[in-house]
Order: sequence, then C-alpha cells, then structure tokens
Amino acid sequence: MQIIDSHCHLDATEFDGDREGALRRAREAGVVAQVLPAVDADSWPVLRNLCQTHADLHPAYGLHPLFLDRHRVEHLDDLRNWLLKERAVAVGECGLDFWVEGLDRAAQMRFFVAQLELARDFDLPVILHARKALDEVTAALRRIGGLRGVVHSFSGSREQAEALWKLGFHVGIGGPVTYPRANRLRGIVAEMPIEWLLLETDSPDQPLHGHQGRRNEPARLVDVLATVAALRGESSADVADATTANANRLFGLRCP
Repeated sequence: MQIIDSHCHLDATEFDGDREGALRRAREAGVVAQVLPAVDADSWPVLRNLCQTHADLHPAYGLHPLFLDRHRVEHLDDLRNWLLKERAVAVGECGLDFWVEGLDRAAQMRFFVAQLELARDFDLPVILHARKALDEVTAALRRIGGLRGVVHSFSGSREQAEALWKLGFHVGIGGPVTYPRANRLRGIVAEMPIEWLLLETDSPDQPLHGHQGRRNEPARLVDVLATVAALRGESSADVADATTANANRLFGLRCP
C-alpha cells in the first residue's frame, strides 16, 4: 500500500539526529510522499532546501498562530514574494488558536486572513490550524471565498466537519483517532464521506496510542491508516487508495 502523510514537520529540530533514518522508515512503511508545512519565516529556507534534496517531500509556506511572537507584518510581504519564486504545494500552516492563553486574537486573525488571501491569489490550497476556533476559521473561509484546503488534526463536531466539506475543505486525521476514548472523532471518521479525508501524523507531535511521551514520525502513518480502516469497516488498501488520491488532487501531487 502507498500512503501520503499530508502533514508532517520533518524539518523540526527533533529530527536532527536521525532525519534520514526517519525518511527511510517512512518509505519502507509505504509513505510515498509527505507534505511539510512551515511555521515561521525563518523556517522557509530550511524547509525549501530539505524538500529540494528529497523528491518525496513537498513544502508549504506560512505563519503558524502558535508562533505569533516570531511574526512581523512585513513577513506577509515576504511570504508573497517567496511564493512568487519558490515551488509550494500549499500556503500554511496558518490559522487560529484560541486554546493557548495570551495569544492576541486580533493579531492572529490579521495574519490568518492575509494568508487566506494569498492562497486565493496564488490558487493554492491552504493548510489550517484550528484549535478551539473552528467556527471562526470556517466563518473566515466563507467571507473570503474561492478557497480549498484542509483543517489538519480535526477535532470538532460532525456539524463543523460538514460545514467544512460544503466549503470544499478536507479534514486531516492523525494520532488522536487511535485513542479508544476519542469517541466523537472516531464516530465522524467511521461515517464521513471518504473524499474529504486525509491522513497525517503531525510528526514529531501527536504520538499515537501506545506511544505516549515518544516522538512521533511519519512511518507511524500506517497505524493511523489501520485504525481508520477498522473504524470504517473497509480494507486498509481501499482507504490508502482513496486518501492518496485525495492528497494528490488537493496538493497537485503525482504520487503513485
């Protein structure tokens, strides 16, 4: 089976000791491509160089709300110029985070909306972070219009998921679905239209059930796949085929 990790931070420092090993293990597990979203402006050149070195790594560039203290208004112009000259499969990771206290919501929204407008202008999908802010994120997508993309690590309700599908947005499902107590998420994954489903690890974060406290890595996407297939009562091969097709279509990839 061949699968795509639609959200992985392989450029993170947690992989500095064995990045090539993590890549090898992922490939051996059947992960044929990884989408790597950036988190701040300083990470863009590092991410570009990594993806230029490995044909199965695909970059997205953006400004993550959790790193608001690193962002400057001029970084938005820098992002536009960067997208003009560099290959990107998406804008992101961007979005809103209302869970962490002390993050200026108005500033988050300014950076978020500006990046949505860039995604629209460049006709690129957008990779969204939406923690405790799904309704606000969805409202912004409606206001701007003309967008497509994915809300990664989806953790909302069935109604919130349906609102995203109606706007042409996918939901990214990773490690949290492997936890037996994640009843609401598991119920959504079991019944949702598969054309809106993407698999992810969010490595090095969000370790799977049984791996708590350990660094996550893209090779463990096969365990996410197995859980999703079991919840849906479908074969892993069928879910792999469908989610790989979804990722190829959304990000303009040409993976087997």
